[in-house]
Amino acid sequence: MIGNLLQYQFLQNAFLTGILIGLIAPLIGVFIVVRRLSLLADALSHITLAGIAASMLIEKKVVAFYTLNPMYMGMVFSVFGAMIIEKLRKVYRHYEELAIPIILSGGVGLSVVFISLADGFNTDLFSFLFGSVSAVSSSDVWMISVIAIIVLSIIFLFFKELFALSFDEEHAVVSGINAKMIHLFFIILVALVVAASMRIVGVLLVSALMTLPVAASIRIARGFKQTIIFSVLFGELAVVGGLIAAYYLDIAPGGTIVIFSILLLGSVIYSKKLKTRLLK
Repeated sequence: MIGNLLQYQFLQNAFLTGILIGLIAPLIGVFIVVRRLSLLADALSHITLAGIAASMLIEKKVVAFYTLNPMYMGMVFSVFGAMIIEKLRKVYRHYEELAIPIILSGGVGLSVVFISLADGFNTDLFSFLFGSVSAVSSSDVWMISVIAIIVLSIIFLFFKELFALSFDEEHAVVSGINAKMIHLFFIILVALVVAASMRIVGVLLVSALMTLPVAASIRIARGFKQTIIFSVLFGELAVVGGLIAAYYLDIAPGGTIVIFSILLLGSVIYSKKLKTRLLK
């Protein structure tokens, strides 16, 4: 495999993209889980799929857009969906979680309509649903690299604000933090990470990479920063292990990455229980 990795460009693209996603997805996921918005990634992934299906429909109907990367339209839909979620959370102040299923349902509905207008599925759309190693292009690597830099920069610059808003929003607002701006930045970041992760993990599994490593790290971490470190570590292990397994088994990488994430979570839970029993 190492020989092929050094020889073939598409394998290099897949592993580089996977490593970047294994870094930023759990990093954003920590803040999502702490805010109790674990299903946010699911909602945004479905609205992103609608954007990708719309892009493919346009490509099919308008020849001039044939070379357009569907990921760009997916990102536009994802960011737009994220902003609508933020608006709906303010409309339903006492039932904020309603915003997520509303956008999720809308994303599924739009996806079905666009896919029907395009006369069904094709190979490209299938790769977006479940992830594909061979589908990752050099342009995807550059795009995801830019997103990774943006995510890391925003989190580094606004870490204290994000931390405060995640645990005690009212106190953070009283302290003078511009909650509206930080919320907007954060949800746009989530939208970009969700859209970027779809090439490797796929739309149906992208939320797993943002939540399962965090779920594992919560069991063993002592403090918020440790949770971030362990989440990224588990995310990278899941991505690398999943890509290697997908290469040898010749299957879509999304499923294997999620299986590795679940195995890591199960191992952490079991080892934690075993340690508790031994201490007794």
